[in-house]
Amino acid sequence: MIDIERVEGFYFVGTGGIGMSALALYYAEKGFIVAGYDRTQTLITSSLQEHGCEISFNDDPITIPAFFTDRNNVSRIAVVYTPAIPAENRILSYFRDNGFRMFKRSDLLGMLSGQTDTIAVAGTHGKTTVSAMTAHLLQQSSIGCSAFLGGISKNYNSNLITGNSNYTVMEADEYDRSFHRLKPLIAVVTALDPDHLEVYGDHAAMIDAYNEFFRKIRPSGTLICNYRIREKASLPAGIKLFTYGNETEADYSYFNVRKQQGQYVFNLKTPDRILSDIVFSFPGIINIENLTAAVAAALHCGVTERELRKASASFTGVRRRFDIRINRPGLTYIDDYAHHPEEIRTFIASVREYFGERRTTAIFQPHLFTRTRDHADGFAAVLDTLDEVIILPVYPAREKPIPGITSGMILDRMKLVSKRLMKMEEIPESIDPARTDLIMTIGAGDIDRLVGPLEKRLGKEVQA
Repeated sequence: MIDIERVEGFYFVGTGGIGMSALALYYAEKGFIVAGYDRTQTLITSSLQEHGCEISFNDDPITIPAFFTDRNNVSRIAVVYTPAIPAENRILSYFRDNGFRMFKRSDLLGMLSGQTDTIAVAGTHGKTTVSAMTAHLLQQSSIGCSAFLGGISKNYNSNLITGNSNYTVMEADEYDRSFHRLKPLIAVVTALDPDHLEVYGDHAAMIDAYNEFFRKIRPSGTLICNYRIREKASLPAGIKLFTYGNETEADYSYFNVRKQQGQYVFNLKTPDRILSDIVFSFPGIINIENLTAAVAAALHCGVTERELRKASASFTGVRRRFDIRINRPGLTYIDDYAHHPEEIRTFIASVREYFGERRTTAIFQPHLFTRTRDHADGFAAVLDTLDEVIILPVYPAREKPIPGITSGMILDRMKLVSKRLMKMEEIPESIDPARTDLIMTIGAGDIDRLVGPLEKRLGKEVQA
């Protein structure tokens, strides 16, 4: 446990990560000395620097600010890292070899979850969207909240929301069993499809880990579970279980969905009432299901029906989640974070439901060698449902290459005729705007670096 009363400074190794940057910004706003390292400068690291964080992009201990190298300050410093940082990182090694206190990002989130009434959103898909929706519903009500998000909320232009409420919304990450450090009052679980098998070995072990997370829920707490996975949830005595989905048997069930003037309008059944004609502007039918989970959590926190209606109509989404970058007659460009076959399948289905049947091109970047190895057949099958596919090299993230595991594994399994492997720098000039109807960038790596060049190539109108 971190003795926060004694800590004056936090050093974040990998501070540009979406989860780490939210914590860095949180402690900077609290008045702590904050510094860190990351490999490359991004909009996120630039924003942190604007908030007074000193960040280095050189993996050399000489770049560490003097406060964090003074051995007299060891007890006043917390060094925070994530599993994404390789063990041989020189800055991480410096702190480890010199006796500084080292904490995983999940340790800090675990501490914060124990100090506040935490709503922890878990699941192999949809965590960021449901977290952002839940935070927005709370923040736009008299209840309020703070939130640590895994994406940039468009409503708040940040992955951090701070408020005076005792509620905190955070994502419960299953990778490396990080979510076992949390102590939520309310837990939400969206999906249990097999993922991170490099950690768990098999699907059954992953589900066991989720059930261990459910045992971390506080006594008399609540689990809000997708109806389709309810039978896989094993709960300790005293924990209340509620389900959500489009099934009539679910405790929170959405129905009578229709489109009116570019918006969804739908009804939502709760355990004690029906909310009729909820207006929701964010595209993608899957997001009505995500909103249903968020509504269930918000109602348990005391948000009123009137507040829910107003907030649901004003939710504008999260960057890289069904992120419509261009939408004009004859040309649409969407950027999305989907990186698991089931996520991609759901995303494509939502695109077709919202935009209809159009000629669709996808640029896909596989994320992790292990995920490519474990799901190559699944990726190939779902990408085969499109009209044209461009596949980038595997984004390694925290992993080292695995012999024989490449993007070509997916390409070789695909039956689609119009498919090719390309490097990122080759792509913008290869796209012909005159022949492009609906184009998507898909993946969880650095494929977002293509967004600007593609927008320019496709002739996005510059906002005045």
